[in-house]
Amino acid sequence: MKRTLIILKPDAVERGLVGEIIARFERRGLTLAAGELRVIPAETAQQHYAEHAERPFFGELVDFITRSPSFVAVIEGPDDVWKLVRAMMGTTNPADSAPGTIRGDFGTDLAENLIHGSDGPEAAAREIALFFPGLV
Repeated sequence: MKRTLIILKPDAVERGLVGEIIARFERRGLTLAAGELRVIPAETAQQHYAEHAERPFFGELVDFITRSPSFVAVIEGPDDVWKLVRAMMGTTNPADSAPGTIRGDFGTDLAENLIHGSDGPEAAAREIALFFPGLV
């Protein structure tokens, strides 16, 4: 089994979508290996989004992800689990996401797009170590 990280962002938690989104992964045959509802500290958010540090929207990203609780989780599945999760998420812009995807079915805003998923095995390892150091 391989692992990837997801974050159900504050908008997903605020809208009561955590159970529905996790159920979609479970129905797909993926397993929840760890999960926790937490307010992400600003320092952790800055590390998580470090690749965007020079972009003009960096501050908004950090402010959004730290404004209220997120559900941070590790999902297990086959070798390409990160690809399955990303396909199920839909494109970043909910307006462009296909029906049947998480963002296509529930998303309403580009900036508040419900979910983050690691974009590859290296990112998954780094992100899991950041949020769940005991799983490494």
